[in-house]
Amino acid sequence: MRAAVGVTVIAAGVVYLSAASGSFLCMVLGLALTTGGAALVIGFLTPLAAVLVGLGFLGIAFSWFPAPDWGLHDTRAIAVGMIVTTIAIGLLGPGTFSLDGRLFGRREIVIPPSSRPPES
Repeated sequence: MRAAVGVTVIAAGVVYLSAASGSFLCMVLGLALTTGGAALVIGFLTPLAAVLVGLGFLGIAFSWFPAPDWGLHDTRAIAVGMIVTTIAIGLLGPGTFSLDGRLFGRREIVIPPSSRPPES
């Protein structure tokens, strides 16, 4: 999921960078999306990258940034889907095959046994 969203976000960032003919906001958004998408693909600082990408698509969904003509679908609908997916990625974490998992190790949640006897 992380890789699929990351590649999609990189593609959206490239579209915004190519459509940034003089628009500073489009250039900043394109760089943020490209950087965040690359971080999601390799799994580096995944929660931070998910927040960056989610905020970028939140701006697209609320039309804070001018939307380029992607030609196939409504840009706001795609943005809402990407927001939901990046929230899921941010909450799930980087996963096994990620740079975060390699650098910081995997977390294990240990639930201690209950101190009270089970009810019949």
